[in-house]
Amino acid sequence: MNATANAAGRRERTVDVLVIGAGPAGLAAAARLAAAGAGTVEVVDREEQAGGVPRHCYHGGFGLRELRRPMSGPAYARHWCDLAAGAGAVVRTGVSVTGWAGQRDTGPRSWRAPARGGWPQGPPGPLALDTTSAHGLERITAGAVVLATGARERPRSARLVPGTRPAGVFTTGELQQAVHLHHQRIGRRAVVVGAEPVSHSAARTLRSAGVEVAAMVTDQARHQSSLASGLATRLRHHVPLLTGTTVTELLGRGRLTGLALTHTDGRTTTVACDTVVFTGDWIPDQELAALGGITLDRGTRGPAVDTAFRTAAPGIFAVGNLIHAVEPAGTAAREGRLVAGPVLRYLADGEWPGGQVPVEVDAPLRWVSPNRIDPRGPRPPLGRFTLRTARAAGRLSVLVVSQDGRVLHRERLRRGAVPNRPLYASADWIDRADPGGGPVVITAD
Repeated sequence: MNATANAAGRRERTVDVLVIGAGPAGLAAAARLAAAGAGTVEVVDREEQAGGVPRHCYHGGFGLRELRRPMSGPAYARHWCDLAAGAGAVVRTGVSVTGWAGQRDTGPRSWRAPARGGWPQGPPGPLALDTTSAHGLERITAGAVVLATGARERPRSARLVPGTRPAGVFTTGELQQAVHLHHQRIGRRAVVVGAEPVSHSAARTLRSAGVEVAAMVTDQARHQSSLASGLATRLRHHVPLLTGTTVTELLGRGRLTGLALTHTDGRTTTVACDTVVFTGDWIPDQELAALGGITLDRGTRGPAVDTAFRTAAPGIFAVGNLIHAVEPAGTAAREGRLVAGPVLRYLADGEWPGGQVPVEVDAPLRWVSPNRIDPRGPRPPLGRFTLRTARAAGRLSVLVVSQDGRVLHRERLRRGAVPNRPLYASADWIDRADPGGGPVVITAD
């Protein structure tokens, strides 16, 4: 690693691989890359502690699939921190990446791919990013960059819920940090907005803080948690679930006093509470990618990626919940490990693909990831495509993959489809796609 200082006083350094984001995906990528001899591997994260979201998720269930043992969120976060450091990666926290060096010269749209067809050639010159921390300003130049900045829940303001700005309004992440990291007093009676897996995690956190959970509210026709989840089953038996219900106003001024609700049958009601937790409704933390002009997928709203986690900009990869908000931490970590191969190949030969074919979805499907393919290239590392649906579909439903009116693949849904839960499609059809054809479209009949 070389370090100098430029005329503006910004310290300049070079690394072989820069990973942005120290959650499970970023740490797993750094650990595998460092262990494989990628050279100088550095991870930066704006938080003061590495580990990502799991570090303030004190419930169990982490690590079951990939590590074969149950762990709490903080233990799971420590595992990946220790693995990355033990492999020789440098993990730096409290570091904010503020932009791409030279982006004013290339323009924020110069990296964007055309609506159809291949990837662009990308920005000229090396990959350099500007950072700021307690130690000052830096410019880090890397041979390859892995974006692993994750996802966040939309807050109340982004959901356009009217009312004043009373105390007692949280997202799940804010609640877990307040309870487990800052040991704050929350309230006495709460409503959880949402009925997906993370909603049950929020309810459990509230109960651990001594808060009564008055109800769970969802605008869907049913809950979206897995029937196999013991936690979800127990909570459903003890917490009223209001389906087909929307929060239309927050009541109270200095402190929340209740919620105004509207039901699908037109009824309006209120529920008294001093705390509300808005859960789910995930959006990727894609600001850095967008700032660099990297092509974003209109469905996932994260960077568009191919089956090797390559974005439209040569040398820049994206993994984890940045590209599919939101999957379990274990899935993000597995992708982090799998991106190491494509990164190592790029460092060795500098090749970047062209002629990528977009993969899109039609309603009721919302998005698909990965969303670019090369019919002559590799299959998705996890061997499948991940999708989301806007409405429930039964087991008799069929996924249809087509291109230019030609059906490439059909498969029946084995478990049906539920909003806010992952839906998977086979990747066996990729080599049947036409490299020079139009977008591949996945529909649900």
